[in-house]
Amino acid sequence: MKEIAAKAGVSLGTVSHVLNSSANVRDPLRQRVLDAVAALGYQPSELARGLRREKTSMIGMIIPDVTNPFFPAVIRGAEDVAFSNGYRLVLCNTDNDHGKEIAHLNELRTYRPAGLIVIPSNFSDLTAQAESYRKAGSAVVCIDRMPLNWSGDTVTVANEEGAYRATRHLIQLGHRRLATITGPLHLTNAQQRLAGFKRAVRQAGLTVNPECVQETTFDKLGGHAKASILLRMLPRPTAIFAGNDMIALGVLLAVRESGLQCPEEVSLIGFDDLDIAEMTNPQLSSVYQPGYQLGATAARLLLERVAGSNSPARHMVLETELKIRQSVAPPPESAEPAPSSARTGRKRGSKDAARARA
Repeated sequence: MKEIAAKAGVSLGTVSHVLNSSANVRDPLRQRVLDAVAALGYQPSELARGLRREKTSMIGMIIPDVTNPFFPAVIRGAEDVAFSNGYRLVLCNTDNDHGKEIAHLNELRTYRPAGLIVIPSNFSDLTAQAESYRKAGSAVVCIDRMPLNWSGDTVTVANEEGAYRATRHLIQLGHRRLATITGPLHLTNAQQRLAGFKRAVRQAGLTVNPECVQETTFDKLGGHAKASILLRMLPRPTAIFAGNDMIALGVLLAVRESGLQCPEEVSLIGFDDLDIAEMTNPQLSSVYQPGYQLGATAARLLLERVAGSNSPARHMVLETELKIRQSVAPPPESAEPAPSSARTGRKRGSKDAARARA
């Protein structure tokens, strides 16, 4: 900066004001500084600035699985808000490994980020790490899932209500042999979706065989493995609610491999409403959750904290929407028991015919 001041013929303070936009500088002087910057190839050091200000303009974002196609929209929402407010997003992937998550948290803290947006990993407990970030002046917001013992800011979606509506729709179509394949049940979003499924079943006065509730990872391989178990049952389920769309893709593959037809023999609803849901055959019915808004809302909440907001911790819940496509239909008539009146009528008819023949 001293070299820039000497080349531009201005004071060091003027250079600082131009580079940091900390005060108004007359246009001729500003242009001389910018010309000197370009001539000398000067690049400000964000780390040096961070040490001086005790934080940088960096926001860390930690996600559990960069290959899951739901997360890019979440990241894009957060990045758009961060960038438009002068911050830069740095992404870390944990592979759903809490040990790796802790390593990222410890490393990021040394870069003095303005804040963190975290989608917790499996068995995540971030209480101690979040407290150390707050003491250092960095805000922390958890999204999509809540870690153990968390009392800070969160942004999630209406998981239970979305699952409830999906299951209720299957019941309204006439399905009575229902099954669900959940995500890992130590994750709050998987717990909430299972709760919604069970609430719809309970309100309909139905019971579900415990074996028809299968738990797996949030991916296609897990969905395929658990669906293969369900489809071998006798009698097999006529409708499956999948904990996310990746699980649902695995279910579709298992249905095809079993020689069955979806939705003629097995109806299916997923959760996420990924773009690929409209490209499957049949097109996948799914619960839409607003990934972009999830990330954008979290970033706005984080920036409020960075700006100094001391309001109580907030838990924001975004609405979901059921998207019905081609993967659901009423159950085949042979799959569902006839109403009791119809069975009684058939028995009486048989007795009357026997009396007539006698």
